[in-house]
Amino acid sequence: MADRKPLPRAFYERSTVDVAREILGKTLIHGDRAGRIIEVEAYLPHEDPAAHSFRGLTSRTQVLFGPGGHAYVYLIYGMHECLNVSCEIPGVPGCVLIRGLDFVSGPGRVTKAMGITRRHYGVDVTAGPILIAEGAAPRRIEITPRIGITKAADRPLRFLAHD
Repeated sequence: MADRKPLPRAFYERSTVDVAREILGKTLIHGDRAGRIIEVEAYLPHEDPAAHSFRGLTSRTQVLFGPGGHAYVYLIYGMHECLNVSCEIPGVPGCVLIRGLDFVSGPGRVTKAMGITRRHYGVDVTAGPILIAEGAAPRRIEITPRIGITKAADRPLRFLAHD
């Protein structure tokens, strides 16, 4: 799997919702570990109060304001690291949270299973060591409200692959 060609930057420098829908079925690779992405959530630029970038550019959110295709890894609840991938063009801070792989469910479990930590903050997923490569598109995509948040929780921005 490690020799899979990563998706190009142009894949990420598009609408956050388009990236979220189309990243389903792609392969997340880190070292000798790989898994098919089956669940994600979109966090929209500017008008999404659930997005970490909502309050603007900070040292924590800096990677989200850069070019698409970079890892935004952060700690939640003081114990779980989560992997997001930046989307859109520089200055437009969208991102997609990777919530599940074909063998593990939950964003904290994804990073743990893949060996991804906050050390990987800012990694270019088009160059490595974390990569996202092609994979089989799902036959059907289920769309639901996001889960585990309180702000803008009713927005249908959670996408799940069904085969």
